[in-house]
Amino acid sequence: MAIDYLKTAKRTIEIERETLSALLEHLDSSLNDACSIMMTCKGRIIVTGMGKSGHIGNKIAATLASTGTPSFFVHPAEASHGDLGMFTPQDVVLALSNSGETNEVITILPLIKRMHVPLISITANPNSTLSRFADVNLHIPVTREACPLNLAPTSSTTAQLVLGDALAIALLEARGFSAEDFAFSHPGGSLGRRLLLKVDDIMHSGDDIPLVSLNTPIHESLLVMTRKRLGMTAIINDAGQLQGIYTDGDLRRTLDLETNLKTTPISEVMTHGCTTIQAGSLAAEALQIMQERKINALLVTDKEGKVTGALNMHDLLKAGVI
Repeated sequence: MAIDYLKTAKRTIEIERETLSALLEHLDSSLNDACSIMMTCKGRIIVTGMGKSGHIGNKIAATLASTGTPSFFVHPAEASHGDLGMFTPQDVVLALSNSGETNEVITILPLIKRMHVPLISITANPNSTLSRFADVNLHIPVTREACPLNLAPTSSTTAQLVLGDALAIALLEARGFSAEDFAFSHPGGSLGRRLLLKVDDIMHSGDDIPLVSLNTPIHESLLVMTRKRLGMTAIINDAGQLQGIYTDGDLRRTLDLETNLKTTPISEVMTHGCTTIQAGSLAAEALQIMQERKINALLVTDKEGKVTGALNMHDLLKAGVI
């Protein structure tokens, strides 16, 4: 007999959606209490759970840690064999157990209480041992698992995961956690690069900046452009302040005019009032400017209008900003 995989998949999602709808309706002030305890925590949020609840707990701990709430996961069985030494009175424990009677978790509860560590539980049984031990119990109303045998943790683990996300985001907003804060936790990701990398980190500076004076002949300016390989050169006055820019595009326009490249000064064919970006700006801002203006190179200036650097689209691509 052919199996209707799609029908089974849709039924699974529907059952889990029903569980989440029930969770949404069931949430009460206990969530406020749990968040208040976690917000005032001077140590770390220690998440623990066994089996599938442990896997979910690992993810919750990672989400908390990356959104401004220091957290880590401790396996409850390992806690009974030495890892309980990671717990301090300044911490808060978040324990997950669908039944609320998981032996490995129940075993360490008296020790947690003895250390006066606040305990928050997430269970489907509000009358369980874990629920009664907890300072705050977050009840997940799971009437059935999506598993047709009603055995494999499915609806329950989905509810745990969503509730963990709800806690993390509630704390994120309460802390005023910003995109830049998030980037500091994710320096290796594309978001981290976009929010932390500054033009100063990737621009060409010092002798690598293509610079010529106002009276420099066009052909000498072209030699500078060729050596510096940025497809442009900045034109500065005697005080070192930026006066204009000359690019490959300007060269094509110059050739159309049949200008004498050896005698004509660059000032006569340069682009005045060129687009710049201030030193210390984000590299992502440089990318936005270049995309909006449809240009491939950008000069970096200080507050006095002096050129401190130059970069092009290739530099942004190489740095992973694009």
